[in-house]
Amino acid sequence: MDVQECIKRRRSVRKYKDHPVEWEKVVQIVDCGKFAPSAGNIQNWKFIVARKQDTRDKLAEASFDQEWMGEAPIYIVIVGEPEKASKFYGVRGESLYTIQSCAAAVENMMLAACDAGLGSCWVGAFDEDKVKSILNMPEDVTVQAILTIGYADEKPEMPPRRELEHTVYLDRWGGKGQGYSARGYASVALKEAIDDAKGALKRVSKNLKK
Repeated sequence: MDVQECIKRRRSVRKYKDHPVEWEKVVQIVDCGKFAPSAGNIQNWKFIVARKQDTRDKLAEASFDQEWMGEAPIYIVIVGEPEKASKFYGVRGESLYTIQSCAAAVENMMLAACDAGLGSCWVGAFDEDKVKSILNMPEDVTVQAILTIGYADEKPEMPPRRELEHTVYLDRWGGKGQGYSARGYASVALKEAIDDAKGALKRVSKNLKK
């Protein structure tokens, strides 16, 4: 699947089949995570793959009892190392660049999971101290996200997306212009609705000719 298709097909999946994920696919996903951009290419992240049921149950509980997480056979915990960024970029590296780099790694892994035929969900609601205790993490690192991975047992609909003219400014804040609104569909749902309407019109036209 090409990149644009993968981006538009990805969904936040919260229902998973009782089916293990092949280890080769897990390795491919975390490998894609390491290719994300990071400030100064310092790659100040670590990825913890949680496979054991007991560990995953504890992490779900630490994520404010999000019970649906227990269905996912794989968790990937994305960990930031802010002190590494602080050495080069000071407070901004510690408080911003680390978050940006880890977020880029999460997105890479979610797209890789989608490409591998798997579902995923980015979990950001958790008690960080509890997660660090469960995974025996040192004090100087931060938990940035928990990514659930598994074979999807649901097909979430595409949530509505704003049109480009409501999202993009040109040259300055609030700057308007022409061109970008006509280059494509900002909403896949809108495109599908238009395609359905075109198909219906063609069928009506064909019946009228008959």
